Amino acid sequence: MAIHPAAIVDPKAVLGAGCEVGPFAVIGPEVTLGDNVVIKSHAVVTGWTEIGDETVVFPFAVVGEVPQDLKFRGERTRLVIGKRNRIREGATLNLGTEGGGGVTRIGDDCLLMTGSHVGHDATLGDRVILANQVAVAGHCVLGDDVIVGGLSGIHQWVRVGRGAIIGAVTMVTNDVLPHGLVQGPRGDLDGLNLVGLKRRGVERSEITALRAGYQMLAQGEGTFLDRARRLHDETESRHVREMTDFILGATDRSFLTPK
Repeated sequence: MAIHPAAIVDPKAVLGAGCEVGPFAVIGPEVTLGDNVVIKSHAVVTGWTEIGDETVVFPFAVVGEVPQDLKFRGERTRLVIGKRNRIREGATLNLGTEGGGGVTRIGDDCLLMTGSHVGHDATLGDRVILANQVAVAGHCVLGDDVIVGGLSGIHQWVRVGRGAIIGAVTMVTNDVLPHGLVQGPRGDLDGLNLVGLKRRGVERSEITALRAGYQMLAQGEGTFLDRARRLHDETESRHVREMTDFILGATDRSFLTPK
């Protein structure tokens, strides 16, 4: 363990083996760091916060501060961060709120770039990438392998399905289908994240099924939900079934629908 003499580490904090804390970093009393966590200079980790093994917090990031929610009254809530994450300069991650479930969660192997924000009670899956200055509002759920381009915003309560990609400078106000491609100032669903599917080694037959399913959602008979129910009953593709399960699941928002 290497703690710089200019760092401020509360004696009640729990630090795992091999942790490094840089100069002028601040570690609060309810913080737990896993093994080999690196907190670089001038970073702040506070609140009831747990950070998994091998995560790196870069300078001037603020991790575990109170929510940006005027209803927050100091209730005891948490921030749980998984393993091998990279939390870059100036990023902010807030605690949960009592009304939102009490926990903000970050999965494993995420990259949260400079100035990105994760609001209270949000949930990020594994391998999520938030580019520079992305804002994820409270109560959002981002599935595994989601990528959000720079300067984009995700409206509170929005769900973004696994493998979706959001283009830069996009405001997402409704749920995004798994593997969807969203772009534009007010985000439109503009196809599938075909590049991401190929990079993850998804079988060609599954990609073909996804493309056909997407077209059915866009152009079939009945309402969007009617088409989703029919596709759910007809498909044998696990990726298409993931998409229809997402559409038919509980949500507090409407959907970005195919053009």
